[in-house]
Amino acid sequence: MSIQNLRRRVFHDDIDRGRSDDSINEPLLGDFTVGYSDRSQHDIWKDKKTETLHWSFIFNQLIAQWAHWLGSIIVGSGSRLGRMLSVAFQNGQSNKISPSYLSPILKERLRTLRQRMEISYDGNRLDHQNALIELWKLAYPDRIVPPLRSELWKDMGWQGCDPSTDFRGGGFISLENLIFFAKNYPESFQGLLLKQDGNRSDWEYPFAVAGVNISFMLTQMLDLQSDKQPSSSAGCHFLKLLEHDQMAFDNLYCMAFKMMDTQWLSKNATYMEFNDVLKSTRTQLESELSSDNLSCVKNMPSYNMLKQNSLELQW
Repeated sequence: MSIQNLRRRVFHDDIDRGRSDDSINEPLLGDFTVGYSDRSQHDIWKDKKTETLHWSFIFNQLIAQWAHWLGSIIVGSGSRLGRMLSVAFQNGQSNKISPSYLSPILKERLRTLRQRMEISYDGNRLDHQNALIELWKLAYPDRIVPPLRSELWKDMGWQGCDPSTDFRGGGFISLENLIFFAKNYPESFQGLLLKQDGNRSDWEYPFAVAGVNISFMLTQMLDLQSDKQPSSSAGCHFLKLLEHDQMAFDNLYCMAFKMMDTQWLSKNATYMEFNDVLKSTRTQLESELSSDNLSCVKNMPSYNMLKQNSLELQW
């Protein structure tokens, strides 16, 4: 069997067997959450660390409230020391995001983002069909748009002739993410779509389906799948980014896609190793999000990989 035939079978076997659409609930290329849900020693340590951070936060809040009360009393007497205490308290709180308080604008942006995530891709909806057509035009501006069911969609990295069957893991937002990527970082988008960088594998990951998986991975990592306020470290830090930029999720998605491809090349990975690469990407993202001084996506170290291939956005 030739490499081309084997590669085709890996990508496209059993695609058109009537998979049902769904919102963000499961990945397409496999369970890349393995290792995050198992109760390993690492997970137990993380739980203990999270509990410690929780109690530390409560303790710090009590101290801060007491200091603010004391400072208010001294400020009332016109003391310079009181004014210094008050300013120091305000500056110390400005760079932290409280898990117990969200500003009105942040609440609205978080609500809007979660509403986007609840929308399943519906191949019968005209606006969803038009969005898919828009993605094709952005990806291949010099090619004629194929029918919604065509073998040509496989050129973009959909696993079958009907792209609607591949959205079950990421919902409609994963298509929105791809469109955002193509519009705002066109050179990076084209570089990944056409696999222009580095020494590529004979069994490459399918571009479009990889994008769906990245959308799914981000919703898990950022703790955005429930109605509750994000409680994970990455989720809490992401809230600061979202307050600064309402499109923070989409910008983070673009950076994550480029980061994933860089990991792919550094590992000389092949199709069957995609989930391992995605796990490494998640770990790197969590590390970069952990900075207390982070205020927007463009300040993250790996954002520079996007700017090297694209016009810098004016946010």
